[in-house]
Amino acid sequence: MIEFLIGSSLAASAGLNAWMPLFLLGLADRLLPAMSLPAGWAWLSSDPALWIAGALLVLEIVADKIPALDSVNDVIQSILRPAAGGIAFGAGSGAQTVAVEDPSPFFTDNTWVPVAVGIGIALVVHVAKATIRVAANATTGGVAAPVLSTAEDGASFALAAAAILLPALAALLLIGLLVGIVLVVRRATRRRRPRPAGPPATG
Repeated sequence: MIEFLIGSSLAASAGLNAWMPLFLLGLADRLLPAMSLPAGWAWLSSDPALWIAGALLVLEIVADKIPALDSVNDVIQSILRPAAGGIAFGAGSGAQTVAVEDPSPFFTDNTWVPVAVGIGIALVVHVAKATIRVAANATTGGVAAPVLSTAEDGASFALAAAAILLPALAALLLIGLLVGIVLVVRRATRRRRPRPAGPPATG
């Protein structure tokens, strides 16, 4: 159960920012003695992977805060974020962490399952994020883009870091993210509904 929670939080983080959980997983594997990625995902902590993920992380953080460019970035990330979510779920759920001492029994026989689950979670979060961003940009003329992007980057970092260090906190953050998405989508849906016409004029 704890492995699924870790993987889900990392995948949701990737749905907001593709490179945040991958960079943090690689960095944690490199720097934290209690963190050890499975052999199949150890490449995440290699020098080339960390440099590439770090550079792409900075690029996405900047591009996502520029009105109009953020929408283009979301289109490009429609493939990258789900893919990153699959990698993050697979690597994170099978990693030895502070909370997980022996993750080997988790999905041992079906290693493709966590990747598929991670792709699905990241895709759902990404679609919700992109939809909210388009609506916010249309309503505010793009002014909301930097504010929303900063909040999304913060949420992505918090989810990934908590998944690695404090899975219980990651669970709360994940629930908070899902509730927030539902509330925002409901609010946007209500605004789009046509208002009922008033009574016909008499006289």
